[in-house]
Amino acid sequence: MSMIRDLRAAVRPSLRPSFRKSGGAPYSAYDATRDPSASSAVVDCAVYRDGSRLAAPATPTPHEAMLQVREEGGFAWIGLHEPTEAEFAGIAREFGLHPLAVEDAVHAHQRPKLERYDDTLFTVFKTIHYVEHAELTATSEVVETGEVMCFTGRDFVITVRHGGKGSLRALRHRLQDDPELLAKGPSAVLHSIADHVVDGYIAVAEAVQDDIDEVEIDVFSTPVKGGRRGSDAGRIYQLKREVLEFKRAVSPLLRPMQLLSERPMRLIDPDIQKYFRDVADHLARVQEEVLGFDELLNSILQANLAQATVTQNEDMRKITSWAAIIAVPTMICGVYGMNFDHMPELEWKYGYPLVLGVIGAVCFSIHRILKRNGWL
Repeated sequence: MSMIRDLRAAVRPSLRPSFRKSGGAPYSAYDATRDPSASSAVVDCAVYRDGSRLAAPATPTPHEAMLQVREEGGFAWIGLHEPTEAEFAGIAREFGLHPLAVEDAVHAHQRPKLERYDDTLFTVFKTIHYVEHAELTATSEVVETGEVMCFTGRDFVITVRHGGKGSLRALRHRLQDDPELLAKGPSAVLHSIADHVVDGYIAVAEAVQDDIDEVEIDVFSTPVKGGRRGSDAGRIYQLKREVLEFKRAVSPLLRPMQLLSERPMRLIDPDIQKYFRDVADHLARVQEEVLGFDELLNSILQANLAQATVTQNEDMRKITSWAAIIAVPTMICGVYGMNFDHMPELEWKYGYPLVLGVIGAVCFSIHRILKRNGWL
């Protein structure tokens, strides 16, 4: 226990905000670490009290927002897009964020999860965006993934977004239009983000279902011939890869949503916790659909391979049939091509037309038999 206390004592001072006076105005390390000439990673920053956005200042810095929260109450919502370590370091110190969570938020490529660090919840969401395409090919990108990390405290929410899609700007505006919900505090923002992400899953699942239906119709209604065989298999494999990426975003998130909906947490408003149950239900439905997609694609792929095998067998039967027909004149011509002196038919007047007639009759008979049996 003493070793744990020593470790906490060593870590906590580095997490406290550092202040320095310049003309009587304190500021945090957020301002000191940011390059003034570079564009800021902060997309939006605002203070909310009683469900309304405070007008002054219009877009405060994270440090100004926290000072305002401490003086006037409410909570701060800071949105960032792909911050660097330097850009996020000051914010992490300002809000006392755990170094492990900060590292995950900066470097991204995390598995969906829910972790608690002291009085902060750290939640990772994988966002999914459907990529429109005129025609599904073996190289088509079907889904594009991104990430949203959410730090939820008693009086702040920090969202860190990675990827070109999945902007939270429209979500922020919708929440600002619903003061009653926004008045519930940071937990209302966390729920809205989770609901927004899962709604995106539902929309993508419907679009992927259309692609799978298209491939299924092509496989079972179009004869498998030539290059078509390989293109169908390639499209199915590509869809399976995209569905696997989809599953990696959906499946790990189910347990965190269940925890948020079932386990009492100090940072989650009891009224908001009920809404997480609805999000978990929707997510479970999407997970079932994605698992069904994977199984269905396996069946379609097996059917496609079976059709390819049947087509190969049919091709081999046709080749064998024509080889049998060609064997007749080859054999007869081979016999008469031998240089024997005593072959009576060689000097017979009607020997040549008779041999041609025999070859034609035998070949025609073999062709009729093979065609009647479905080999040709």
